[in-house]
Amino acid sequence: MSVEIRKFVTFDEEILVEGFKPVKTPWRLFAVAAVITNPWAGRYVEDLKPEIMSIGPELGEIMTKRMIALAGSGDAIEAYGKAAVVGLNGEIEHASALIHTLRFGNFYREAVGASSYLSFSNTRGGANAPISIPLMDKHDAGKRSHYLTIQFSIADAPRDDELVIVLGGANGGRPHHRIGDRYQDLKDLGHDLDNPAAI
Repeated sequence: MSVEIRKFVTFDEEILVEGFKPVKTPWRLFAVAAVITNPWAGRYVEDLKPEIMSIGPELGEIMTKRMIALAGSGDAIEAYGKAAVVGLNGEIEHASALIHTLRFGNFYREAVGASSYLSFSNTRGGANAPISIPLMDKHDAGKRSHYLTIQFSIADAPRDDELVIVLGGANGGRPHHRIGDRYQDLKDLGHDLDNPAAI
């Protein structure tokens, strides 16, 4: 089975002023969404694996290429994440099925040279439902400057028998980040950061 894609939607936001203060470098948040037919819509399917194995890799490769083209390069992406929204004739499990597999996410991880896991959201909704893609630093899960969320919607998707699958990214963290990171918090609480067993 090959993935049935109805359309792609691209989100691209470039921020020049944040918090009443100009940013040094334009801050970009961007995403690529694929609106696809849900192969399990309207019925209970015990074994989702055949579709995962055939659709996941194809979709992961196609979407990663589009994300890299949008960003300009894999190196340009500092924060990343993924999301899925399943239409009303599907299960949350269907949203999870296609994005929580190495055969989908590894394309993106490898293309951006990441070492941390892809943050994610799985939701259900009708057309124009909010799509929220949580992001985090591609190397450091404790770097709070890169805890971001991209949010947008697609006026006619997902239809009841569709899924919206999304990859998101940013070229940096919040421009005027000043709340520290979790390591500083742990240090302030007296944890020995050189001794992981003590944390």
